Amino acid sequence: MDTTAAVFLIGGGRDERGYVPTYGPFASAAGRSGRAKVACVLHDIPDREMAYGFATAVLERAGVSDTFPVFVSQNRALRLDDLKGATGVMVGGGLTPAYHDAIVPDSGDWLPWLRDNAIPYVGFSAGAMIAPDFGIIGGWKLRRGDQDLVICSEDVSEDEEHLDIRPGLGLVPFAVDVHASQYGTPTRLMHAVHAGFVTEGWAIDEETMLEVAADVVRVHGLGSAYYVRRGVDGLDVSILSSGETRSRG
Repeated sequence: MDTTAAVFLIGGGRDERGYVPTYGPFASAAGRSGRAKVACVLHDIPDREMAYGFATAVLERAGVSDTFPVFVSQNRALRLDDLKGATGVMVGGGLTPAYHDAIVPDSGDWLPWLRDNAIPYVGFSAGAMIAPDFGIIGGWKLRRGDQDLVICSEDVSEDEEHLDIRPGLGLVPFAVDVHASQYGTPTRLMHAVHAGFVTEGWAIDEETMLEVAADVVRVHGLGSAYYVRRGVDGLDVSILSSGETRSRG
């Protein structure tokens, strides 16, 4: 059975011009064997119906009209039964630590099914941040010695003060940050790599998506994606735009 389904990572944003280029490739992958049916996994918050409305709007624009919501929380983890019948899984945006706590610890229940059946995954903002082997979950400061260094805007701290790296879903081998140019998160990623918490990563702009398939990462959308890794004499940083690719490894 094919286990090489692509993973799609979106850096956030609500500009309608970005819906098709960022969700279109996922919609095509979800419908490769017929009509796409997408499970929209969302944090169970008071305005959850509004979040589901946004998810259905962007997916419909990309060509997916059959969706169903799955609302999760720390007390109600994502389960395999929740995804029954889905040909694609979307994990939405919101408070990243909350998504992590609701989805990652019990992911052994449903991740094997996702992989064994080559079900494509798309993560939007928080959904992208929890996808890696080790994910940047939040924080806007880094403790160095007896000092706290500011490493990005407090607006994207995810309600956490210090840089928080946690085991993620293991869908991609590199760390992911989002809202890159809009909130300055490439610097958070740079500090995470420089400090040795992760070996490499991508910071993705809003209205921009990474498609990770086989050994190639391809950029789609309206903005840029910043790739950071450790080099011989410091950090190596590359900036890619829509249509550009980078080989993994």
